[in-house]
Amino acid sequence: MAAPTAVRGAERDERGRGRRRRRRRRGAVPRVRPRRGWVCPVCAGNPRAVSVARGRRGWDAVYKRELQTFQEYGDTGEIWFGEESMTRLIRWMQKHKIPLDASVLDIGTGNGVFLAKFGFSDVTGIDYSPSAIQLSQNIIEKEGLSNIKLKVEDFLNPSTKLSGFHICIDKGTFDAISLNPDNAIEKRKQYVESLSRVLKVKGFFLITSCNWTKEELLDEFSEGFELFEELPTPKFSFGGRSGNSVAALVFQKT
Repeated sequence: MAAPTAVRGAERDERGRGRRRRRRRRGAVPRVRPRRGWVCPVCAGNPRAVSVARGRRGWDAVYKRELQTFQEYGDTGEIWFGEESMTRLIRWMQKHKIPLDASVLDIGTGNGVFLAKFGFSDVTGIDYSPSAIQLSQNIIEKEGLSNIKLKVEDFLNPSTKLSGFHICIDKGTFDAISLNPDNAIEKRKQYVESLSRVLKVKGFFLITSCNWTKEELLDEFSEGFELFEELPTPKFSFGGRSGNSVAALVFQKT
């Protein structure tokens, strides 16, 4: 007679725990792959993170709530990956003397807080969520900034007007696309093709990711891009080995 389903499930769980314990004793770090509904440790506790795998409707719902919060309390919300991620990117641009009038595209701008604090004079923020763009517009108007252009754009199908940028920035958008339950592999290819269209030759692409390692990102962006620099990011330790909580890379279009 077959064991009840609950018993068989418990046995599988125990076998799984045993394998994980053996891997930890050998010093191996278990490989965690992105999956539907997964939330990375960096994003844990962020109310927007739960919508990563829910698509456009999920993001619209989140930004509608954030817009209402901003209108009622003036709360602009958070910068994805935190203030440190913004500082890291700006520091790199200053180090390499990127002109303040260089054209910059923020892919998946969200609430626009990053743009509001950026300091460059030719900045465009895009998001496929109209609620996100409405929220960004409210925040930017509050900050008194007139140099930032905001557009509702699906980066996987960008308009022909979206082109010629010196710098493209991604902090979590490629991650969200990677978690899309509907043909994520094809959407990642579309992303790379779109990036190649909107970025100038020799232009820079700055990406921060908590889903992908450096090696995996190098593979994803191997066509038409080369690694220019790896940016330092926070480290953590597990099972006697250390790693980075996020990957932050600068690619240059070839």
